[in-house]
Amino acid sequence: MEEAAAVEKLVNKLSSVSEQTRIESLCELRLLSKYDPETRPVIISAGAVPYITESLYSPCPVSQENAAATLLNLSIHDRRPVMSSAAGLLDALSHALRNPTSAAAAQSTCALLFSLLMEEEYRPVIGSKRDIIYALLDLIRNTRSHPRSVKDALKALFGVCLWRGNRGSVIELGAVPVLFSLVMKDGRVGIVEDVTAVIAQVAGCEEAWEEFGKVGGVGVLVDLLDLSTGCSDRIKENAVSALLNLVEYGNDEVVESLRRSVGAGLFDGIAEVVKNGSVKGKSKAAKLLKLLHSDHLDSSFESVSST
Repeated sequence: MEEAAAVEKLVNKLSSVSEQTRIESLCELRLLSKYDPETRPVIISAGAVPYITESLYSPCPVSQENAAATLLNLSIHDRRPVMSSAAGLLDALSHALRNPTSAAAAQSTCALLFSLLMEEEYRPVIGSKRDIIYALLDLIRNTRSHPRSVKDALKALFGVCLWRGNRGSVIELGAVPVLFSLVMKDGRVGIVEDVTAVIAQVAGCEEAWEEFGKVGGVGVLVDLLDLSTGCSDRIKENAVSALLNLVEYGNDEVVESLRRSVGAGLFDGIAEVVKNGSVKGKSKAAKLLKLLHSDHLDSSFESVSST
């Protein structure tokens, strides 16, 4: 009872005319929701979500950071009330993504978005907000964005692309050149792993082949599988997944074009994933080899089976 009363008192302060009072309350609620998970349902029941959501519009870095982080903590307990308690939540998230007051605010907002996207039913709803997708792409392409902000934005974009119906919109909004530009130019730790995971998802739609062709995307994916590049296992598996999606969502022309555009090195790279990849990676690589059946296929499988 005392805990509920203390939380209610903090929530009441969120409606104060004093900005300092609101900030102090937000900071306390963030700490409570972070270090005492049992307070999360209490904070939600006290009606805090609409007030905290409103703070995402604040030009004050402390307010926006703590609002996003608190909503993230609450969503870990239960995403449904966070999504439904504030009618304008997605509009507020869009604003915070387009106008982050700090790197920390951008990171927490992206993380909150990804948390909501873990619920399958929310993926088409969030994906229909084109301004959110564009804001994520803007964070990713902005050379001034903090590396952690880029990684969190990529993670959120990955969540958007888990819903097949969102992938065409992501492509239409210009994601493909942004993503491949990161692969080719960004050397920051973990970025290429994350961006190739998104590329693999984006590849899973009919529009992908044409758009990948415009930026030489297939050649980039093939290069990532080249054994001489020294790419990580995760990057190689993502490249395999992307090529497999291009083939499966394309047609016979796509398969033939892909066969003509690559050499034996590709098949060696795929065979390497069959040999050393994760269980899922091995399965996808073997399937891709089968779909790209060529003179190289038998020798690739012989190489794998002989080790």
